[in-house]
Amino acid sequence: MLVVALIGLVAAFGVSSPAFQPGQPIPVEYTCDGQNVSPALVWTAPPKGTKAFALIMDDPDAPGGTFTHWTAWNIPLKARGLKQGARPARQGITDANRVGYFGPCPPPGAPHRYVFKLFALRSTLALPSGSSRAQLQQAMKGKVLRMVRLIGTYQRS
Repeated sequence: MLVVALIGLVAAFGVSSPAFQPGQPIPVEYTCDGQNVSPALVWTAPPKGTKAFALIMDDPDAPGGTFTHWTAWNIPLKARGLKQGARPARQGITDANRVGYFGPCPPPGAPHRYVFKLFALRSTLALPSGSSRAQLQQAMKGKVLRMVRLIGTYQRS
């Protein structure tokens, strides 16, 4: 009986940020209108068999189609988050043509959604820094155990 009760206490894999609540505005300091640094992210214990994490942040509401703001991979298994302004060892090129984080920067108008997707991977990826999102997605094929997401919004007037 005690074992069943303890199993119920195990948290499901999830991602959040101390900087903003799910579905709520991302503070200006994390955008192109502010310091343009990544917000802190935290996550709970991953699924069994996880060896590393990967991250993709994008804007599915961008005028030209989904805009990639950040990719990172081979984030160590022992990590349970990334600090504000983190610079993981392996980061890819964004649609702003720069390696690393590029914060929300939508055109004036309606709010855009920014989706942080965290992937639990069954192995690390043999992918060099500066790789594209497409290369990251190809490298992750067959290696994703679970994906969780956090969505924030940002609007410019």
